[in-house]
Parts: sequence; structure tokens; C-alpha cells
Amino acid sequence: MSSRGHLQPWIAFLGLFAAVALPLDAADAWRLLPREGVPGWIVILALAVAAYASVRAEKSALTAILLAFASSAGAWAALDLLPGLAGHTGPGFWALLFTSWLLAWALVSQLAAIKPRAGPAGFGLKLLVPLLFGAWLLIFWQVIVVAFQVPSVLIPPPSAIWAKLVSSIPILAADFRQTFLKAVIAGYVIGCGSGFLVAILVDRIPFLQRGLLPVGNLVSALPIIGIAPIMVMWFGFDWPSKAAVVVVATFFPMLVNTVTGLAASQPMQRDLMRTYAANYWQSLFKLRLPEALPFIFNALKINSTLALIAAIVAEFFGTPIVGMGFRISTEVGRMNIDMVWAEIAVAALAGSVFYGVIALIERASTFWHPSFRA
Repeated sequence: MSSRGHLQPWIAFLGLFAAVALPLDAADAWRLLPREGVPGWIVILALAVAAYASVRAEKSALTAILLAFASSAGAWAALDLLPGLAGHTGPGFWALLFTSWLLAWALVSQLAAIKPRAGPAGFGLKLLVPLLFGAWLLIFWQVIVVAFQVPSVLIPPPSAIWAKLVSSIPILAADFRQTFLKAVIAGYVIGCGSGFLVAILVDRIPFLQRGLLPVGNLVSALPIIGIAPIMVMWFGFDWPSKAAVVVVATFFPMLVNTVTGLAASQPMQRDLMRTYAANYWQSLFKLRLPEALPFIFNALKINSTLALIAAIVAEFFGTPIVGMGFRISTEVGRMNIDMVWAEIAVAALAGSVFYGVIALIERASTFWHPSFRA
């Protein structure tokens, strides 16, 4: 292992020494980690063994398991101690958290260096690293907000957001159904589908490429907050007006990417199709559309998140008493910030899953593309 690879475990040893020797509570100099009883000693031994194993062994499954257990035990101990230390956390507490984070960093470094194999195991390994990174972001968020007693009106801790999310499942489900399953899906399908068909028309008629694309560029530059009130006046307060805003937001990215993709085939390939006496439609379906698939999926992935943002913003300007945007705007006025963050969490999860599904379809459809070759 390189000297840089040894640095994290040795710093972890120093952090562990500070966690053991320094008080957990700034108001009680005698509250030390060894005095927390059996759980405290289990955490100390786990951290010490994991740090020692990561120094002695460069890469091994046992080292990864020890690092995972030790970092999890340290994080659990810190979060368990946190409520009683709010506002007066001592240096030993921060040393414990820092040591656990260093060992988690060493674990992520080991996992990131492993070349994932094909299949479910390789896919799970790819997900494990970002999941660990995201988990520690939530841990630091929780610790900082609680330890420094940040007012919940500014930012609530993840524990409060989770509690509100669990207790408000019917409301969140109704909002998700109204915004995502109705407005987003309908607008996404219509916007992407119409953008794709118009791109075929633009490719077939060069005059439209010179006349329609500049107009489309102008429409794409229109702000959503300016379009949304107009669409509400045209289509009413229910989900069709939000779907119309999504159509406007997703149309142009699909149009531009598809037109660019249809022009991506090589001149030699097009000449070969002409030598086969292929007409326009044969050349389109057998050569140019397959070559354009990476560009088309790029637009689909962009629009998967853009559609959700457009629908939520559109709901700020008139909607029935249901929907993600409606809930966010009303709960902010009531200072129920935990409910706002619960809606944000649902929206982020929905957008991420939607993006992931499109990415999986892209992977299955364009496996031949150089970016996906092993």
C-alpha cells in the first residue's frame, strides 16, 4: 500500500486515542467513551481492530468487513450519544465521529478500487459506494443540526424529516399521484414524443431545420414561471395545465438531441446505404436512428428530471388542494419545514428512480455503443 493509503488508518489511530482520552461532554470532563460501559468498549475495540487491519492488509474481504462494522458502530454510538449532548458536545465526541468517518473513507476507497463484474453483484457494488457516501452525508447533517441546535425552521434534522415522511404517507402518496403519475408522465410522453416526431420532420425537410430550430430555441428560453400562469388560464387548475408546462419544457431538448443524433452517422456509412439502393426510410430505420439512440436517450434522461421540476414549479401558480408543488408552497407558509423536506425527499427519490429506469433501458438498447463496451 502506498504511503497515502497508510495515512487514513494512522490518522484514525490518533482520532481513536483522542476519542478515548477526551471527554464526550463539554460540560462533564469525566464523561469518557470507556466509561460508557460495554457498548463504549465494543466501539473502541472495533475501531482499533479495523484501523490496525487496514494498515496491515492492503486489500481483503476481511478488512472491508471490519471497516464496515467499525465505521457503522462508531456512527451508531455517535448518533446514540447525540441527543444527550446537544449544545455541549465535547472533543471526544467529535474525535469519535471523525475516526468513524476516516474508516468509512478507507472502506469506500477499497470498494471503489474493485473492478465490478457483470451481473447483479457488480451492479450492487456500483450502488454501494454512492449509498455509503450518501449515508455519511445524512449522518453529518444530523450531527451538525442537533449538536449546534440549528432551528428547525431553517433546516430540520433527517430524523425529523423521516418521522414526518412516515407519518404523512397518505398525503405524500396523493401528492405523488397528482404531480408525478398524472402531470409528469403525461407531459413527458407528449413532450418527448412530439419532439422526436418533429425532429424526423425537420430532418426530412431541411427548410424546417433553418426555420423551426431558431423558434424552438426561443421557446426553450422562456422561463417556466412565465409559462405556468398562461397554461393554467388555458387548461384549468387541474393536472392538464401542469402537463402542458412539462410538454413545453421537454420538447426542445428532445428535438435538438434527435436532430443532432440523426446527423451523427458517418458519410461512408451513408454512402454504403446508397450503394444498396436504400431509400430515405430504410436508411433512417437501419442506420441513422440506431446511430442517434445515444443522443435520444441523453434527451430522455435530461427530460426525466426536467419534467418533475417543471410540474412542481407549475403547481405554485394554481392547482387543486393536492400536489407536490402545492404542498411545498402551503407548508412553507405554515412554517412546517419538515413536511417541505419530506416532499423534497419524495420528489428526489421519484426523479432518481425515473432517471435510473431510463438509464437501464438505454443500457439494454445501446449495449453496442463504445461507451458501454467492456
